[in-house]
Amino acid sequence: MKELVLRGGTVVFPDRPPQALDVHVKDGRIAALLAPGASAGGAAEESARGLHVFPGLIDAHVHFGLSGEKITEYSTETRHAAIGGFATVLGYFLNNEAYTEVFAREQGYARTRAYIDYGFHFSTANELHIRELESYVRDYGVTSFKYFMNFKGDEGRYLGLDGTDDGYFYDLLKEAARIGKVTIVCHTENIELVNRIRRRVQAAGGGTLKDWAASKPPITESEACLRAMYFAETVGARLYIPHLSTRMALDEVRRWRKRYPEVRVETCPHYLTHDENSDLGPLGKANPPFRAPDDVKAMWEGLADGTIDVVGSDHVPRKRASKEKGLWQASQGFPGIATILPVLLSEGYHKGRLSLERVCAAVTAAPARIFNLEPSKGLLAAGADADLTLVDLNEERTVRAADLGSFADYSLYDGWRLKGWPVRTIVRGETVMERGRIVGREGASAPPRSPRRASAPAARACRAGGAPRSRDARRLPWRAEIPRSREAARCLARRAKRRGRGAGGRGSPWGAGTARRRAARARATCRRRCTRGVRRGAAPRSSSA
Repeated sequence: MKELVLRGGTVVFPDRPPQALDVHVKDGRIAALLAPGASAGGAAEESARGLHVFPGLIDAHVHFGLSGEKITEYSTETRHAAIGGFATVLGYFLNNEAYTEVFAREQGYARTRAYIDYGFHFSTANELHIRELESYVRDYGVTSFKYFMNFKGDEGRYLGLDGTDDGYFYDLLKEAARIGKVTIVCHTENIELVNRIRRRVQAAGGGTLKDWAASKPPITESEACLRAMYFAETVGARLYIPHLSTRMALDEVRRWRKRYPEVRVETCPHYLTHDENSDLGPLGKANPPFRAPDDVKAMWEGLADGTIDVVGSDHVPRKRASKEKGLWQASQGFPGIATILPVLLSEGYHKGRLSLERVCAAVTAAPARIFNLEPSKGLLAAGADADLTLVDLNEERTVRAADLGSFADYSLYDGWRLKGWPVRTIVRGETVMERGRIVGREGASAPPRSPRRASAPAARACRAGGAPRSRDARRLPWRAEIPRSREAARCLARRAKRRGRGAGGRGSPWGAGTARRRAARARATCRRRCTRGVRRGAAPRSSSA
């Protein structure tokens, strides 16, 4: 893994204006952010002149395998993501069964195929999942779990998921709160209302995207949001609302956050660019549907003022053939990872709707923070993974699905002229994409590192190919484990404090002053250890790394 310094670029931060800085990369991590031209020892120099350097982008909402190509999609869709500047993706497991075998199977598929870092959310659909929730956190490092409020009765059978009810949802939130540091990702939809309204729309002969939207009016999203937020507040759980699409729901989130801040919100690029009047027909069918033009405006407002935290793709790489049917028979979802950043830059930044800081936050820092990937992911700082996305803000391209590398053979943005494109994707110091071409390898892994046990479960994003190499590593299998996270630091500090108490407690041969000194040394040692990362899935860094 070579040492290099990127010269002449402008570094983009999520919380302050961009700044001209050089980026020094060593051993797959950021060694330093340097003043322009400052010495970086003997590191090879590469030019980033005229480019903006973002932290490696993160898409927290990806579906693998829904098109029927589960195994090969770990290759095609991570390639597609790298072309779009993404260094990490988080996919959803949608399963009824226990996750022990599922996890091992999917890791086997992904590990040798993925071009970039990846991780997973687990869905929850039965009592077994609630009973085993803590073991998923402990044994696999999973800290986010999907729940579909609309899957009641047989509604979720097309995904193989059992139907549940509000009682189940309440118990799931309660268990997540008890475990701590767990986020419930909640699809908010009142299916009882939808079913009745949809029957009426279909009976009237509706078959357009506007009719699809009419079958799921804004109240079906906003009422479910209210219920989910109320449940979460009552039990003290963390809630993440994906693919928010309506002004009505957004207004409820704004109000609720004043009384309970543990609610995070995502929207998708298509809710920023397409409305119910679109002429895409079944190709544009998604759930939630495209909304009214005022809802599109609201999504931009929410993203600009921070009410919406994250932009995720809800990527489903379906073939055009699965969409070109009657509206009610067409499959839902479409590809979208590779066009997220160009959409945010072209339609957001260049049209004065978003600052670069807000663009950066929505696709780097916010998903990293919410899903426990920081501090290795989502920011440019010494010690973080050298995940970098180099962007030419002024480059204009016409979107062509064939250029984007997905299994899907179309894009919602085919023919659109977008301004602002990623030109290089770097993952842990290795270039994966350059000027639209994949130059990295499938399943390329980080170098072997000796194992070290983490003190607390943390984040995910295992480098493709990073098979667990020890018993300790297997406990941290696929998220970029962060023992230097705040939670791990607190855990280690508590351990140090206990050691200190033991050294000078009642009956101890040491005095209180000695005990305090010993405790201080122990805490300092723990803090030093917390600045060195351990890798989930790839073998962790040694204490001498």
